[in-house]
Amino acid sequence: MSASGELSIKSIVREVLTYRSGQVGAAILLFLIGLSIYAVIAIPYDRAIALWRGEESCWIEVPRNAMPYWYKYIMRKNLPETIVVDGLRGDPGVIKAVTEIPGTNIKRILLEISFTYDYDDFPSEVNLFFYANYSESLPLIKIYWIKPDGSNIPLISYTIRRPYTILYLTINDDVQKSLLEFVRSNVGEPKEYIEPQLIMFAVNDETMLSAKTAKILKSTGSQIRKYTLRIEGMLFGKDSDLNAKLVVYGKVYGFAGTDHLRRDVSIALLWGTPIALAFGLTSSLAISIVQLIIAVISGWYGGKVDFIIQRLTEIYMIIPFLPFLIMISSLYRLTIWVLVAVLLVLSIFGAGVKSTRALVMQVKEEPYIEAALAYGASSRRIIFLYIIPKILPPMIPGLIGSVPGFVFLEASLAFLGLGDPFLPTWGKVINDAFSNGAFYKGYLWWIGLPSIMLILTAISFALIGFALDKIVNPRLREW
Repeated sequence: MSASGELSIKSIVREVLTYRSGQVGAAILLFLIGLSIYAVIAIPYDRAIALWRGEESCWIEVPRNAMPYWYKYIMRKNLPETIVVDGLRGDPGVIKAVTEIPGTNIKRILLEISFTYDYDDFPSEVNLFFYANYSESLPLIKIYWIKPDGSNIPLISYTIRRPYTILYLTINDDVQKSLLEFVRSNVGEPKEYIEPQLIMFAVNDETMLSAKTAKILKSTGSQIRKYTLRIEGMLFGKDSDLNAKLVVYGKVYGFAGTDHLRRDVSIALLWGTPIALAFGLTSSLAISIVQLIIAVISGWYGGKVDFIIQRLTEIYMIIPFLPFLIMISSLYRLTIWVLVAVLLVLSIFGAGVKSTRALVMQVKEEPYIEAALAYGASSRRIIFLYIIPKILPPMIPGLIGSVPGFVFLEASLAFLGLGDPFLPTWGKVINDAFSNGAFYKGYLWWIGLPSIMLILTAISFALIGFALDKIVNPRLREW
């Protein structure tokens, strides 16, 4: 520190870490920066956008509204993970037999897909994917569900009408009727609505009649005690063929779970970090620089220039900033960088101009400014070499401290559905969560994780700003 008690920008940066608040804030910021770098490297921008848009049904094998994987440790329960058994790629557990009927172009097909299920909860849904090859009549099949206890449930007679077909077993009306008929004929009349996947995986006794009492029928590793989906059918044509993939959807997925569109929420958490930091820092830096220039011009030149700038500043200060921004965002779909430009225009004569002008007026009266004027220094030289370096250090804490405000602003607009329509951001995740009743349905992680990221960002910059304020303001220093 110099004799005058003032610090240069270099010494400010060097001293931030001498304060505990600066250390904690810097540690969180480094974590966020590291997360941003990882997101950009691991999931390139184009790939992230394609995944978030769900292009080419990339999430079709992912459970809907799944909890994060670590939730099973909180609940102390072995929650089910998704099971995929694909006959097309020859997964273990698939048995296929095709028999030609002599003298015809008809084939009998038998396809069995077996798997073990040892989890403590029921799956969320069950779907069946068909890959068919035919040139004549459509393939005709019958599907059976065989439990580990030997129960054989005829599910549906089905005609495959396209080469690639998805049969959503647990929401199909015919499948649901078959499962309810099985319950009625073997156990009794259900006390309430029973989800199809519960019937498919429950013990066949009276407990099955209610979702509250139903018990999981677990399988063992032996072939006899596995769950089996059995497909019997007829194929028409010499080159006809049929393969299937069974997906038993679990209730946990990844670190951050999934949303209502089956998307992995961790993509938005990861990519939301560089987006939030870039938006917050860019907005804060751009607005601070523009306001600094305007304030210096106002304070140095004075007169009519100062009068006009101050009146414009007062007009800007009474304009309702957020409603005005919401109105613009509602009328025009703004990308994130256009939003930065709009923020700059709406904040160009903000309150920061007045506070910075006050600093300029103080520095303007310093003896070394008078000396510079005496030896003929130009206004440009005085502004850029004497005034701005003098007032810049006190502005840095405010610049850093304003970053969380812009991050929350972007999140607020995204929450209202007015943000960038293409980018996966924290605010958009929170908006999706509220729109789909996350609180009501108990999907707390869906709201909690992006909210925690927003809070961490705010805490990081607030702590760094607090440490910087102590450095540049001697009255706040800890001796």
